[in-house]
Amino acid sequence: MKARELRDLSVDQLHAKEKEFREEEFKLRFRHATGQLEKTSRLTQLRKEIARVQTIIREKEASS
Repeated sequence: MKARELRDLSVDQLHAKEKEFREEEFKLRFRHATGQLEKTSRLTQLRKEIARVQTIIREKEASS
């Protein structure tokens, strides 16, 4: 997801999106540990997405 798209969401929606990304990251880490994950780059992408969401949440909370 692009930062532009994330900025259009509300803080509650961003928290939900972060939770969704964290759940997916947990599942992928588990699959990676058991050797079942083929596309390991997705883990890096998810970590960056989570950081993006957290940054935008902080921006929105600071401007309020």
